[in-house]
Amino acid sequence: MDLADAYLDHLRVERRVADHTLTSYSHDLVLLGRFAAGRQRDLTSLERPDLEEFVRELMAGGRSPRSVARVVACVRGFYRFLVLDRRLARDPAGDLRAPRAWPALPRCLTLEEVDRLIAQADVTTPLGLRDRALVELLYATGLRVSELVGLRAADINLDGGYLVCSGKGSKQRLVPIGDEAVAWVRRYQKEARGRLVKKAAAARLFVNVRGGPLSRVGFWKNLKRYARQAGLSSHLSPHVLRHSFATHLLDRGADLRAIQMMLGHADLSTTQIYTHVLEARLRSVYERFHPRP
Repeated sequence: MDLADAYLDHLRVERRVADHTLTSYSHDLVLLGRFAAGRQRDLTSLERPDLEEFVRELMAGGRSPRSVARVVACVRGFYRFLVLDRRLARDPAGDLRAPRAWPALPRCLTLEEVDRLIAQADVTTPLGLRDRALVELLYATGLRVSELVGLRAADINLDGGYLVCSGKGSKQRLVPIGDEAVAWVRRYQKEARGRLVKKAAAARLFVNVRGGPLSRVGFWKNLKRYARQAGLSSHLSPHVLRHSFATHLLDRGADLRAIQMMLGHADLSTTQIYTHVLEARLRSVYERFHPRP
């Protein structure tokens, strides 16, 4: 029995590792074996620099950081087993590190795409006016969809140009509203909300066709329909507009701490993901225009 098979049997019998994990680790050990064979070495003779080169080759081959991290976990476990089983005197992979897995960058619309999306609602109808006000307000404030549909009429001060939002953990924050969004919310309240509410008492600012509270799912469905009409992805979510709000502010020089407060992030590190969007954009511009990229 070779070393890889011995390790896999150890995982299967003594550790009772799941079958799909065993399959993945078996494949990972094949990759390691090929790497060693390509250098005319056996697995027990590989040193730390060799294993680091192995990891670099995996990354250069286009594997995701998550995939490479799994291979690294397999390699570390394999060499730890060899040491414990006295097949190897020293562990060359004891502190081998997986590549850092960067968080996925939030999807963001361009300014032209935002304009196209906002223009889709038919503002000659009460529901169209409501939807135009909703999308304008969402893009103007970066609210979470639950915060948006949960707004009460008393939470918004159009004359002052701000709203009071109850976010996660029932924490309240003040969020400014731009003039365009103020104008559309004012028009919705004046021309459409009363026709939708009729005689029913409704505390919520945005209501459905029966005068009751508008649900998150209801707004999401409408937004997806407008996205299709605008030629955008039908998978567009309210969160994409939240990301667009933050990215466009940052693009224009807004302070990251101010964006954190408007988004209602408890920790600045959560907001810092938007800086990666700018870093990626800077890299793209540099490679496109620099004479010697």
